[in-house]
Amino acid sequence: MTDAAADTPASPPPSPWERERPAPARVTPARTPLSRERVVDAAFTVLDRQGLDGLSMRQVAAELGVTVSALYAHVSSKDDVLELMYTRLFDGFNPPAVDPERWQEEVREYALEGRRRLLAHRDMARISMAHVPFTAELLPHVEALLGVFRTAGLPDRIAAEASDLISTYIDGFVLEEGMWRDRAAEQNVDTSSPARPDWREMADEMQNYFASLPAADFPHLRALAGVMVTDSSDKRFDIGLEIILRGLASYLPSDPA
Repeated sequence: MTDAAADTPASPPPSPWERERPAPARVTPARTPLSRERVVDAAFTVLDRQGLDGLSMRQVAAELGVTVSALYAHVSSKDDVLELMYTRLFDGFNPPAVDPERWQEEVREYALEGRRRLLAHRDMARISMAHVPFTAELLPHVEALLGVFRTAGLPDRIAAEASDLISTYIDGFVLEEGMWRDRAAEQNVDTSSPARPDWREMADEMQNYFASLPAADFPHLRALAGVMVTDSSDKRFDIGLEIILRGLASYLPSDPA
């Protein structure tokens, strides 16, 4: 059997007139320039991984592979980063249309979209609750929501409070969801703790407990045991929003008889 290497043609020696060339230089990929947008992107990455309590300028810098001082050419402080993250929440978020015939549907769609965006990032509700949307970028959202309520016919005082009420409801509901989610995650990680049941099992336990209470002392808890706890955050959010909307509708002027 012939050696396979013997069948391979040998490379010819360099010719006398061929110039000696240096080896090709190693090309280092160009680093993407640091920008405010990249700082915010990195902050979201850290937020989703470590939560708001673990979000620091040092962690953001490490995520980008730069020094902390490099960040301050684009943002002024951690609070500045949090405000930019809050503003980013509204990117592509269309303000509600002002339509007096559909005002409840417009507010409902606005609230559902707001909750969806808050749920997209860990602890985003906490960041939202610490900021007010009275910046130049976000004032159109406030203006549109107030326009929905005023055009529908709500009294000015009620319209002024309704906008804040809706925002507070969304933030508070998602904040509670996040707290339960974090608690479940911690229990799953901590193997020394006894395993906790899933939410459906917990709901069943609470319903059974309410139903077992003495009727003489807790007649209402017993009567409502089957509906006090549900297994769907979506349903709870919808029902709460419906209660708010119906309450606001009660302030509309009555049609003349």
